Amino acid sequence: MQYFKIFDLPVSFQVDQAQLKKAFLANTRKYHPDFYTLSDEIEQAQMLDQSSTNNIAYKILSDSDKRIHYILDQKGFIAPEGTPVPLPPDFLMEMMEINEQLMELEFDPNEAALNDLKNTVQNIDTELLNSVKTELETWHEGIENEAVMLDKIKYFYFKRKYLLRIRENLSTFASA
Repeated sequence: MQYFKIFDLPVSFQVDQAQLKKAFLANTRKYHPDFYTLSDEIEQAQMLDQSSTNNIAYKILSDSDKRIHYILDQKGFIAPEGTPVPLPPDFLMEMMEINEQLMELEFDPNEAALNDLKNTVQNIDTELLNSVKTELETWHEGIENEAVMLDKIKYFYFKRKYLLRIRENLSTFASA
């Protein structure tokens, strides 16, 4: 996977952030276009492209959700944009109940109920993370049950994405 190779890191859901940052800064010094102002146009364009790729790769690998999406996408576990991911009915029912509570809070603000809902969402997020913690920590390319692990991580990722939208809605109440 190209972005991991750029920083000479193993492909993993767990990245050593200090090592990533060190490699990113080294690449930044190596590819920064300002150091190639006297080079020909082809080399300038190549360095600009390398610098841009370095920045994009760092943004993706330094963010756990983006890193998960990147690995799943590179491994063929992310369907094309707009393709629905069938999430379990019990999860969807739970999310529907939370969304109903959000709508109730919109019409009848209640700080205690809002805090309870925030805690509920946080607990669901924690449970989700705990449900794939082992997979996130132990997965590596070529592992015996790689597809099963990646499939489990994929559902975690999409459930968490769903929760993120709910959190964004919750944050509007905090700012109101």
